[in-house]
Amino acid sequence: MMTNALQQKVEVLPNNPGVYQYYNSEGNLLYIGKAKSLKKRVSSYFNKIHDSHKTNVLVKQIADIKYIVVETEYDALLLENNLIKKHQPKYNILLKDDKTYPWIVIKNEDFPRVMVTRKPVKDGSIYFGPYASGTMMYTLLELIKELFKLRTCNLQLTKTNIEKHKFRLCLEHHIGNCKGPCEGLQTREDYDENITAIKSILKGNINTVIDHLEQQMLSHATKYEFEQAQSYKEKIDALEKYKGRSVVVSPTIHHVDVFSFIDDQQGAFINYLRVISGAIIQSHTIELKRKLDETPSDLLLLAIAEMRERYQSDSKEIIVPFDLEIDIPGVMVTVPKIGDKKHLLDLSEKNARYFRKDRLEQADKLNPEHRIERLMEAMKKDLRIPVKPYHIECFDNSNFQGDYAVAAMSVFKNGRPSKSDYRHFNIKTVVGPDDFASMEEIIYRRYKRLLEEEKELPQLIVIDGGKGQLSAALNSLAKLDLRGKISIIGIAKKLEEIYYPGDPLPLYLDKKGETLRIIQQLRDEVHRFGITHHRNKRSKGVIKTELSDIKGIGDKLAEKLLREFKSVKRIKEASLEELTALIGKAKAELVKNGLKGEG
Repeated sequence: MMTNALQQKVEVLPNNPGVYQYYNSEGNLLYIGKAKSLKKRVSSYFNKIHDSHKTNVLVKQIADIKYIVVETEYDALLLENNLIKKHQPKYNILLKDDKTYPWIVIKNEDFPRVMVTRKPVKDGSIYFGPYASGTMMYTLLELIKELFKLRTCNLQLTKTNIEKHKFRLCLEHHIGNCKGPCEGLQTREDYDENITAIKSILKGNINTVIDHLEQQMLSHATKYEFEQAQSYKEKIDALEKYKGRSVVVSPTIHHVDVFSFIDDQQGAFINYLRVISGAIIQSHTIELKRKLDETPSDLLLLAIAEMRERYQSDSKEIIVPFDLEIDIPGVMVTVPKIGDKKHLLDLSEKNARYFRKDRLEQADKLNPEHRIERLMEAMKKDLRIPVKPYHIECFDNSNFQGDYAVAAMSVFKNGRPSKSDYRHFNIKTVVGPDDFASMEEIIYRRYKRLLEEEKELPQLIVIDGGKGQLSAALNSLAKLDLRGKISIIGIAKKLEEIYYPGDPLPLYLDKKGETLRIIQQLRDEVHRFGITHHRNKRSKGVIKTELSDIKGIGDKLAEKLLREFKSVKRIKEASLEELTALIGKAKAELVKNGLKGEG
């Protein structure tokens, strides 16, 4: 129930874009959100019951509201991102990016040094990164060291200190790694020109640097300064070699940011690719954890704001998998369907999937229970069932030309086969090839027995078949008063369609998802187990027609004869003495006389 004081605050909120902040009665910050219209967005929290339990809990705790008005919704997104990182409120999206990635920094000083740091500070220096790949970063630094002879000392190279000759040349100068700005052997203009080129390289604008170096090389060559021209030629070759290592995607794609999105129940994995001059120069994946009922667009927008700020991107085009809910000023948002840009988006998604797979595998190794809970939660959501399916039973039946009707059941517990619980069924009440009636019989027999023995029922039943077999199974559950108490689905074989009771339209699961993989494994296991039983049944049927139909000769005796003589033909050819030695004279005479009749 909203208090009068809170209601008055909501009523006077402006309709402008902005950021709102919720506080509890103790003054603790609970949640930070962005809005196109502050009044409409904040009001929506209090005028309805929310689907998310967490949102309803949050609303009950709100005692105070503060807000900041901005010019555009995108400004609100950027401000929201910064405030969340600073305050990390309890109910906001959690950014999981636990590594401290390194940066390349160009120091804010006279004759700037270029070095590595893991702690960016606001001292006027220019930072590039962060670099998820240390190999990429050190390759760049080696390239810079090779091309430009920069100082590495920490001397205060002010104009006054240099003019007073306060410093002496060090070993780095004598071995050719530094041009000696400390004693005025390199001008500030020449040094700054190198720094400008380095900035272009770190931004990915390698072609611009190459063009500039080529002009310098030609200028020296026309003046017959071949030694200097050769120096520039070597720099150009080094840059071309480095450029060749980059992942070239298309020369027509110049300067874009690519964001892919993998939804993951509790949050999302989002990969960022930075493409300049047709080559991928940076890639980074982050994990975002939902705290309330944030939409995919909410999560993606937060990632866009974070990555573009972190990597200081000024690209005028963003490639994304779906339309965003807000406009980004001065930026074109593209949702590609075909072509090079779609290829880029697919590549980004592949990176996100691998990152997700690695994260989940690491978590599963550290805590096997985590895998089970994660899988059960995913299956519950994907299959739209009310409980987690820790115990699943899958049924299939088969017959051979109308004879030897059998059925089988496979069982999975905690997402893994429980082979000791597998069961075979011989069809008893159905005559002829009637799959629907056979399914109805085995479902009734299985769960009638579990009820009588007061054993645990499964959370999910899977029927290998379409709507017909599913309806037959439902009839049996209804007779046992179990309909609606156990979730049940049917899976059609051709297109992997999932059918639900009373719903004529099937559900199609993600082909790459774990839920479909588990359902397919259940079905494969019940097929394998059922086929083995069916073959045994058929082979026994052959024995019965030729041996077991002889009065006085049972299945065990028939099997004993076949094991010894290998075939009925050899049994017929065996002498009475040979048969007597194996099964006794009386039984031997029965077999001899019976097989004569067969012949």
